[in-house]
Amino acid sequence: MKHLIWLLFTTITSIAVYSNSTSAVVAELKHSDWDSVPSILAQIKSPEFPDRDFLVTDFGAIGDGNFDCHAAFQAAITECANSGGGRVVAPAGRWFVKGPIHLLSKVNLHLEKDATITFSTTPEDYLPMVLTRFEGTEVMNYSPLIYAFEQENIAITGEGVLDGQAGPNRWWNWKGHWGGADETGWHRGDPDQIKDVEKLVLLADAGVPPGERIFGKGHFLRSSFIQPYRSKNVLIEGVKFMNSPMWVINPVLSSNLTIRNVTVDSHGPNNDGCDPESCRNVLIENCLFNTGDDCIAIKSGRNVDGRRINVPSENIIIRGCTMKDGHGGVVLGSEMSGGIRNIFVEDCQMSSPQLERAIRLKSNSLRGGFLENLFVRNIEVGEVSEAVLSINLQYWDESGEFFPAVRNIFLENVTSQKCQYPLYLVGLPEQPIDHVYLKNCRFYNASEPSVIENVKHMFFLDVSQPR
Repeated sequence: MKHLIWLLFTTITSIAVYSNSTSAVVAELKHSDWDSVPSILAQIKSPEFPDRDFLVTDFGAIGDGNFDCHAAFQAAITECANSGGGRVVAPAGRWFVKGPIHLLSKVNLHLEKDATITFSTTPEDYLPMVLTRFEGTEVMNYSPLIYAFEQENIAITGEGVLDGQAGPNRWWNWKGHWGGADETGWHRGDPDQIKDVEKLVLLADAGVPPGERIFGKGHFLRSSFIQPYRSKNVLIEGVKFMNSPMWVINPVLSSNLTIRNVTVDSHGPNNDGCDPESCRNVLIENCLFNTGDDCIAIKSGRNVDGRRINVPSENIIIRGCTMKDGHGGVVLGSEMSGGIRNIFVEDCQMSSPQLERAIRLKSNSLRGGFLENLFVRNIEVGEVSEAVLSINLQYWDESGEFFPAVRNIFLENVTSQKCQYPLYLVGLPEQPIDHVYLKNCRFYNASEPSVIENVKHMFFLDVSQPR
């Protein structure tokens, strides 16, 4: 095969089939399913709203950054919904809300240019508790900063900023030891989330109903920034998110989602940029992610609880996005026990000394589930500190009897300028990674050869590691 440099693959172990014949690769690449993208896009309908505005100032809001506008926002949202829908408008100003914003059907929360909504960092302001997910497990906990439960046709739009105001000693310290006290404000002996995470997992494993998994006050599980839960026809467009307690954009069990022209700039612990969980028909386009964790991470529930609900994330299109800092650019897992399939990534740029991986799949045999049908093309990677493509099925050193199936991974026209490994593929002996395809890929200035363990059926066409 043309341009294949064998040093690229000097650490291959346990590989069943490795083919570099042009005919074999071309035949296998016919299974690539980009032709299905138009039909997926046709199912993603952005919500429509009546041409009617409800200014938060008409409901008593004052944009001086100090006055509590929470009641005004909720009154405007309720009036808008009861009137048949429209826009709830935050004009230019700094609007402080002492508690969560709960969206209702047919409401578009619109932030005009130079409008900033800032959120309280007092946890008790996010009571009463709501049904939410923490790291893929259902729980009764503090409300996300913006929340919608079983709503339809909702949006957040505009040119404004949503600032969660999280930081050292404000939500982030609940993570515990992460990067040192200077980054989160946590010090040895301070309370943290560790015992609560362990307790929640034990409750879920024991089959305790979600409504009886009571956390909230006196506990230390951080909330996501925005979470549409069991909702459909959702649009998030144009706005900027900053300083989230935890995951930023986190739709759960929702469908027909459009996330467009959004900026996420949040560097705290577990500050993933966009995490669709058990969602169907999702478009993420022309967004910028600069995060403290994965930029985009697709998920579907954790372990027993994920298998109980058993709803995959599927039919997700990611295009035209820019990824800067983060643990991974586009990530599948690790909370993926309900499965992930039919993911399309194209025309993205990823680069930063603090971006660890470009494309990342992570799971283990405690998770189970499947990761299948990932199609990636036309990706420019400037610099990543580890691998361009990373698949690790021994993630977090956890193991069990639910071996995840990972198969049908396609990369085409992917170029990187600097990395440690072009590929880091570590499967499981009991369930190897199956069918990996690379076509027209260039991995410049890789400092080490690829690592490939427990993989079968690999195909390469015009792949090289130039110096």
